[in-house]
Amino acid sequence: MPAQSVMQKTKVTAAIVTYGGYQEASAAARSILQQTTGVDLTLYLIDNNSPDDTGEKIEREFAGRDGVEVVRLEKNLGFGGGHNAVLDRLESEYHAVVNPDVLLDTDAISALCSYLDAHPEVVMVTPRLYFPDGRPQEVPRRIPNLMALLARQLPLSFLKKYEDHYLMRDEDPNTVQEIGFCTGCFFVIRTAALRRIGGFDRRYFMYVEDADLTREAMRLGKVVYWPGTRVIHAWHRSPSKKLSSFLRQLWSMGIYFRKWGFRWGFSLR
Repeated sequence: MPAQSVMQKTKVTAAIVTYGGYQEASAAARSILQQTTGVDLTLYLIDNNSPDDTGEKIEREFAGRDGVEVVRLEKNLGFGGGHNAVLDRLESEYHAVVNPDVLLDTDAISALCSYLDAHPEVVMVTPRLYFPDGRPQEVPRRIPNLMALLARQLPLSFLKKYEDHYLMRDEDPNTVQEIGFCTGCFFVIRTAALRRIGGFDRRYFMYVEDADLTREAMRLGKVVYWPGTRVIHAWHRSPSKKLSSFLRQLWSMGIYFRKWGFRWGFSLR
């Protein structure tokens, strides 16, 4: 039987959590539905009680559409909490977590599922990401530590070596790599593994929950950056530009370090 026929029978789910930003979320959803042809996809659109009319518009546009389920939450549960809202509904082999600021111009989801098919030791995989203008983003990352966090927030020359190490700039971004932090903007995970983990840790509201989920996944198998396919990511999040966001990130890092152990990150080995 041709491989493509097998892939068309693979049940895959994907989820986008919205909090405002209807136009962008709608474009993301439409690109996924248009490009994802190699698998049997169900897309969940989860509105986190948006303060504007995003939830209503998403429901009006997508409710009743084949392969789409719209979920409107009564309160904002945060990034991980929003994704967890559909965890019990997932009846799939693979599940994609997708940011609303993502666009697909290729069938990246099917490609990533094919990669997981061929590599049973891998439980979680992320593709190469590009800005809308075509510039590549630095996707591979090592396990977070304090020096890496400071280097990402403070433009101090003596911290650059820690940022370089954290972002794996010593590795070739054109090669497959095991990573210690899989960004939550776009990844595919085995649904059985996500269920076993229990979804995102509910103690996080925003920031670092993806790093935490990566560590949980690493207990079950390999987490991999695979540059064999591409995804466009606008990357709006800029915690360094807003004090409240930076403080929230620090709070989340505190939860992370208490759970996984504190890491200074002075060593670059």
